[in-house]
Amino acid sequence: MDKDKDKIENQVEMLDQRLDNIDSVVTNLVERVMHQPMSLDCVCPKCGSTIRVMLTGSVKLVGKNQE
Repeated sequence: MDKDKDKIENQVEMLDQRLDNIDSVVTNLVERVMHQPMSLDCVCPKCGSTIRVMLTGSVKLVGKNQE
């Protein structure tokens, strides 16, 4: 029984680490998009033409004492 419990705890820990890594990647991507324009190029599988998607964002910096 202890082996099964340890195995499950190990798998839960590994899943938690993976989710933390995904969260870090998504957070970095969002920060990058918010600070500078970013483009994604995709090729249409039907006609073969390139589709470019431009992403831009804006950031409003607010001090700690401001609302």
